Amino acid sequence: MQHLHALAQACGVARDWTDVEGRAQVVGDEALAAVLAALGHETLSERQIIRSLAVAEQQREALPAILVGDRGAGIDLPFVPQRAEATGEDGVTRPLVVEGTRLSVPDAPGYYDLVLDGRALRLAAAPPHCPLPTAARPWGVSLQIPALRGARAGLFGTFGELAEAARALGGAGADALAINPVHALFPGHGVGYSPYSPSSRLFLNGALADPALAGLPPLEAEEGGALIDWAAALPRRLAQLRSVFAALSPDQRARFTATDDAMLRRHALFDALDCHFRAATDAHGWQGWPAAYHDPEGAAAQRFAAEHPDEIAFHLFVQALARQGLAAAQTAAKGAGMEIGLIGDLAVGVDPSGSDAWSLRHAMLDGLTIGAPPDPLGPLGQNWSITGFSPQGLRASGYAPFIAMIRAGLAAGGGLRIDHAFGLARLWVIPAGAATGEGAYLSYPFADLIRLVTLEAHRAGALVIAEDLGTAPHGFTAAVTERQMLGMRVLWFERAADHGFIGAGDYPPLSAAMSGTHDTVTVAGWWRGRDLDWAETLGRLPLGTSRAEAEAIRDWDRGLLWSTLDHSYGKDLGPRPAPEDPAPVVDAAIAHIASTPSAIALVSLEDMLGLDEQPNLPGTITEHPNWRRRLDAPVSALFAYERVARRCDILNRLAPQQAVGENQ
Repeated sequence: MQHLHALAQACGVARDWTDVEGRAQVVGDEALAAVLAALGHETLSERQIIRSLAVAEQQREALPAILVGDRGAGIDLPFVPQRAEATGEDGVTRPLVVEGTRLSVPDAPGYYDLVLDGRALRLAAAPPHCPLPTAARPWGVSLQIPALRGARAGLFGTFGELAEAARALGGAGADALAINPVHALFPGHGVGYSPYSPSSRLFLNGALADPALAGLPPLEAEEGGALIDWAAALPRRLAQLRSVFAALSPDQRARFTATDDAMLRRHALFDALDCHFRAATDAHGWQGWPAAYHDPEGAAAQRFAAEHPDEIAFHLFVQALARQGLAAAQTAAKGAGMEIGLIGDLAVGVDPSGSDAWSLRHAMLDGLTIGAPPDPLGPLGQNWSITGFSPQGLRASGYAPFIAMIRAGLAAGGGLRIDHAFGLARLWVIPAGAATGEGAYLSYPFADLIRLVTLEAHRAGALVIAEDLGTAPHGFTAAVTERQMLGMRVLWFERAADHGFIGAGDYPPLSAAMSGTHDTVTVAGWWRGRDLDWAETLGRLPLGTSRAEAEAIRDWDRGLLWSTLDHSYGKDLGPRPAPEDPAPVVDAAIAHIASTPSAIALVSLEDMLGLDEQPNLPGTITEHPNWRRRLDAPVSALFAYERVARRCDILNRLAPQQAVGENQ
């Protein structure tokens, strides 16, 4: 199998990897062949493998569609050019210095049209660093938009409620508001509502649109319960938006739907087809449509677009509403004094049946889903049932879909969190129908991708948070740190060698200090043991551990946490509170996060309110009300609560006086 192994290496499929406990693992030949076949390489015979290897090596050595380098540095070429010139975004053409195979990169960051000996391609010149916060007191709150309630009754929170929250938090001294992903879901589909399994990462979730932010009559007031009933709420929201669209004048329709964006029109066509076939056949996405509609540019899809112009216009209208709403929320944040404003969230992948997978087939993985390999916490591994870009597809397209995705994420405001940022370097991919453990790590052009993220962040003037929880690929941490992407330092995972919690002063400056994430227990919930309740209910306590033993471990950990928080607060906090009294612990935990030298401190809204329940419990679907919880009062009332005002005051008093980004 020497040639199979060589093919895997040429295609970036790792045969050897190290698990979370540091043990060496080897991917079997059958699994390797299945992954390679899904990547488009013939592997059924030795002759096919040799032929595939030759093709892969040719592709690897060919001149790419875009060269990506650091400004003022050099790029090694696969040949010796005689002449090179680059035309910048300012329209000026300049010669570039060539020394042998080494091409100089322009000093100014940006994109260039490059000509090498008459061959046209693109050139990206990246700056050395992503922007960093410059506010004197950089702190913010993370929240789930649908959980918000506003001045008007609604089925779930929208960009209107987000704007209300931004005004309230800005007025309380916050500099940032970190939000859940707002990627496009399947329109009106009340089952697939996780923000991390979107239809498209290029466009927005139209269900979050608020017509009032665009100067139109507001949506009909309908109050939902403590839990969002997505199965009823999303079809109802689509119907409400259709009513708003039907009432528009011809001039209004033209104003909202005029666009020369071909990808936006294609997305609107996807949504129109999805609504049509879901109603007719209950099909979920393009994979369930008749085969004639699988090609966006095919006769059937184009005929549908020509025959249903109003339906296409409706979905363009929804996207326009969503864009204006998100922009209005950022305007509200900045108007309230936030230095950063909204920090968007970029999901690691998309639904294989969704708009991106349909529109960008040439650049997407086909027959592979993304997940995580087996580990002690998940002996069977994880299959997230999502897909992503193909490394070869990205190279062939000049990274255009990736750049468009990053720009779409940065459009939210002043920053972007990249979920599972390890995916910039490698992803665990699983062939269709295979067990999770029968996958392999697929490498990505990491150096190019982090340069492009840095360039796009520079152009947007936005910070980048790289979610780096777990075992990092070799070289990942040093590379993103050099680019000034902020790692995530979550309270629960910041432990010392003796298992105690590290002190606030030990957090690295190039990080985002966080009280928790949407996937972790809240401070109050941890102190009370609410996560242990769920673990017991779901049969998730560690193997061989009783509830009483888990409680004893937690009681010891409470002592460790309290002693650390007592030190961070800078004063004697007094006796350790009882498990039924988490409020002082929440205050102290927020003080701990605020006292770190991290570039930004982020506290979840659940922790600001002292709530027990977390938004999402990983590894569950229906067992836990993921992404369904709503807050019990309107935004304006929440920020008038004494406990919230007290915690804002803690953050204002203890946040670092000088941000990492100053004087650099």
